[in-house]
Amino acid sequence: MICNLCPRKCAALRTDTRGEGRCGMPSLPVVARAALHQWEEPPLSGTRGAGTVFFSGCPLGCVFCQNESISHENFGRPISVERLRAIFQELIGQGAHNIDLVNPTHFAHAVLQALEEPLPVPVVWNSGGYDAPETLRALEGKVDIYLPDLKYLRPETAARYSDALDYPEVACAAILEMYRQTGPCVYDEEGLLRRGVIIRHLVLPGRLSEAKAVMDWVAEHFEPGQVLFSLMSQYIPWGRAAEFPEINRKLRPSEARSARQYMDALGLSGFTQEDSSAASTFIPSFDLIGVEKPAL
Repeated sequence: MICNLCPRKCAALRTDTRGEGRCGMPSLPVVARAALHQWEEPPLSGTRGAGTVFFSGCPLGCVFCQNESISHENFGRPISVERLRAIFQELIGQGAHNIDLVNPTHFAHAVLQALEEPLPVPVVWNSGGYDAPETLRALEGKVDIYLPDLKYLRPETAARYSDALDYPEVACAAILEMYRQTGPCVYDEEGLLRRGVIIRHLVLPGRLSEAKAVMDWVAEHFEPGQVLFSLMSQYIPWGRAAEFPEINRKLRPSEARSARQYMDALGLSGFTQEDSSAASTFIPSFDLIGVEKPAL
C-alpha cells in the first residue's frame, strides 16, 4: 500500500513485511500487547478492565514517550487482520468492557477490516490526537468512543517535543471530527461510557501555561458534560527527555495542583490523577507472554 493515513502524508510504501514511512511499520498490524487493563479512565476500566490492544510504531516523535519500547523501538509482532479480530473476541470473552485500540492511527486500514462485523462492546480509539480528519471519517460507525490526547496548542512546543509543527491544528480538527461522530457522552446503567469523547492532557514540567491553554480550548468548544477531560500528572523523564533539560525532571506537586485547580475553576467534567501516579512503576512494561494475555 501507498500510505497517507496519518497527517504526515508520507505516501510511503508499506508492504506486509516492511514500511518506509515515518511510523516504520508494515501494512500488516504489529501488536505489542493485548490484555485487560484496569488503569484507564473509570468509565472505561469499570470493574473488569478495558480490552487494550497496543499497536507498535507511531507517527509522532514525542521525546518523553512513556511507551518508548513499542512506539519508537518497534517492539511487537506482526499479525494478520484475522488474528486481530480473534484477539478482540478473546478479550471480550475475558470480560472486557470495551476494545481499547492504543495508538492505532497508522493501522486504521487494518482496524477497519477487523471491525467489518460489529462487536458486542464499544470500540475505543485511543490515540495521540495526531489523526487526519479524512481517516477518522472512514471510521465513522465503527468507533464508539474516542480517547485522544491534546498535547499542545503552540506549534513551537509541538515541533520541539513531538517533531510535529502542525500538531495543534491537526489535533483540534481531529477532536472536533471525533465529537461530530459521537455527540455528547452516553453511559449505560453501570455508569460505563458507551459513546463519546474523552480528551487527555499530560501536564509537562514548566508548561503549566500550555496545560491551561488546552483546558481553555476545551471549555470554549464544548458545553459542560459534552466531553470528558482527563488531566494527567504522571509525567516522569522518559525516552529522550534527558536531551531537553527543561523537561528532564518530575512534575512538581505544585504544578499538578495548579492544573487541577484551573480545571475545577473552568468546570470541566472529567478526571485527575493522584500525585502518586508519577512514578516509574506507572510506566507499563510490555511482553508477549502471560496467562492474562491472548496469544498473538
